[in-house]
Amino acid sequence: MAQSGQKHVLDGYKALDFTQFVAGPTVTKLMAEMGAEVIKVELAPDGDRSRAMPFVRNERSGYFVQQNRGKLSLCLDPRIEAGKMIIRELIAKVDVLVENYAPGVIRRMGFDYETVRGINPKIIMCSVSTFGQQGPLAHDPGYDFMGQAYAGVTSLSGEEGGPHFPPMLAIGDVSTGVHALAAIACSLLHRERTGEGQYVDISLLDAYFHYHDIWVQSISASGGAAKPVRTGLHYSVLAPAGMFKAREGYIFVFAWLDHHWVKLCELMGRPELGRDPRFIDNTSRLKNRAAIIKVIEGWLQSIPSDEAAVEALREARIPSAPVLTVEQAMKHPHLVERQTVQTVHDRILGELQVPGFPLRFSSFPERLELEAPFLGEHNERILSSYLGYSPDRVVRLEQAGVLRSLPR
Repeated sequence: MAQSGQKHVLDGYKALDFTQFVAGPTVTKLMAEMGAEVIKVELAPDGDRSRAMPFVRNERSGYFVQQNRGKLSLCLDPRIEAGKMIIRELIAKVDVLVENYAPGVIRRMGFDYETVRGINPKIIMCSVSTFGQQGPLAHDPGYDFMGQAYAGVTSLSGEEGGPHFPPMLAIGDVSTGVHALAAIACSLLHRERTGEGQYVDISLLDAYFHYHDIWVQSISASGGAAKPVRTGLHYSVLAPAGMFKAREGYIFVFAWLDHHWVKLCELMGRPELGRDPRFIDNTSRLKNRAAIIKVIEGWLQSIPSDEAAVEALREARIPSAPVLTVEQAMKHPHLVERQTVQTVHDRILGELQVPGFPLRFSSFPERLELEAPFLGEHNERILSSYLGYSPDRVVRLEQAGVLRSLPR
């Protein structure tokens, strides 16, 4: 049960959101899904450029809807002094400011941290970028894949001697947004204890490099003797651990722990392999990986269907999973029951499925009903409730080109 009157865990917190596309909007999307009031500042005349990203129907972007549900849209021109004044006045009223412009842009707009802190000493300001706010690469343009490539992550993909295969989804963008959310939440906790605001610098490159589990410490601790080896479908330092060809598709099997390997051998009807000196431990199995792959794939392909193979592995409690398509994942009963894939309603697109809110709170089990804003939809609401502007003043600002809105 939620505490009296509280709609979610961040209810009452207010954020000013200067973000677009993925990494930055992920931060504020999660905040909105936890009940924070998020004012999305969109730059006139067109606002967030993701409003035109596919899939688009009736001039409405499903991509934009997914990234910006629950936010209030304020569209203004910050090049005009009246627009700057509105931003300054709002900074004084909020708890958090998030931006993901290229480093230096927010400063040129007149809202670097020194200026922002001067207006509101308790504010938490978070900048999200590809390479961070300082360093030799800081001012280079970049996207998710640039951070991934510089972090040495892309180099580990693919077969040895062949091309690399970066994943075709925004792993770095989204998880960098989650890193930023964690930093903001901890900064708010620190502020509760001390009354102090602070500046948070989050980069995709830093986040991606943090994903390394094996090779950084291995290279360093071995004095460079340990070298990463690309093994394509299979994990480089564990066996069996990888993606195996089944009758219809591919199945991940991770049976590198000795007791899992023994159980897999029994399941395959080859219990003697569990005692075979060639496969007796992980080191031995790595040396004889090709033989293991042949045995496992032969067994998988002898089973009438991949579904039957998956169920057999699950019944034996061997870590495994089928390689589902996106469409198959969207229909999987586990993802549906947990609302990992969530059906939402949009005023233009109607019902559509989006990735669900991934955080679970016992005191707030219900998800909030949210909708994505039209461009500048909340201009008057924000300026009247936060700053006390009259309707006539808002109209005059619209006529002067300071504010902009579209009916849909």
